[in-house]
Amino acid sequence: MTIPDTVSGLRAARADWRRRHDHRRDIGSFPSRDAIAAIVDTLSAALYPRRLGHYRAPTAASEDDYVAAKLIAGLRDLEREVAAEIGYWQEEASADFPEHQAATIVRLFATTLPEVRRLIDGDVEAAFLADPAARSVDEILVCYPGAIASLHHRIAHQLHQLGAPIVARLMSELANERTGIDIHPGATIGRHFFIDHGTGVVIGETAIIGDRVRLYQHVTLGARSALGLAPQSPRARLARHPIVGNDVIVYAGATILGRVTIGDRSVIGGNVWLLSDVAPGSVLVQPEAVHLDSAGAADLRDTLEEAA
Repeated sequence: MTIPDTVSGLRAARADWRRRHDHRRDIGSFPSRDAIAAIVDTLSAALYPRRLGHYRAPTAASEDDYVAAKLIAGLRDLEREVAAEIGYWQEEASADFPEHQAATIVRLFATTLPEVRRLIDGDVEAAFLADPAARSVDEILVCYPGAIASLHHRIAHQLHQLGAPIVARLMSELANERTGIDIHPGATIGRHFFIDHGTGVVIGETAIIGDRVRLYQHVTLGARSALGLAPQSPRARLARHPIVGNDVIVYAGATILGRVTIGDRSVIGGNVWLLSDVAPGSVLVQPEAVHLDSAGAADLRDTLEEAA
């Protein structure tokens, strides 16, 4: 196939898409993924100038100057990307926004950053207390995927709440790329949150997680509708993810689906499949592995060989 043939085929594919979505116009405004990645890095440097900004400040005043410069740059660029999102919604959904909506969102977002820093600090401290392999809190902040995902989520959640869901989602997907942890920016997460190891963790949009919760790798807090386990449309926007109480531990591989409530101080064991509420203080586990004697092991081998 020649380049002209490929160009023609792509033109036909675009035309098919536009026919199926005939309400869409030629929408040019959309936030930049690369710009959002740079903004997260700049804001991270403002939040943690010495660890994530690599700044060695000789005085507190000069450190403040460094933080101010990072904030000015990061918030300026963020306003541009939020304005692009607002432009998108104006064209895509014929939405009407006040003239300075992007500036308002970013100004309000800036006021949340001291609390965002404290929330991330609490998450790092929770990891340090829970993981004896950690040598320092700085190691956790810089190295641990759970802390990196938490930092992205704490920033993205504020923007999601303030009305910039696409910018927020791009931030959460950057965390997913960097850590393998997928937290929707709409999820509500309490203080001192710790994801240990982290790879494969999924937390859905309407999940609510209490304080001092610990999750291990490959935990899913998901919705039932995606698997056809609930009658509503898969596009229905409703409270459809779990509520996890305070001081809960969920071990590796557990899958919790739907608007179920996990009571305070409960422990959910590895690989548990859960679709119903759990009372406070409960412990749910899968049966332990069975140790076979030599005769049982031989029978199992025979069965596997026959199946093969």
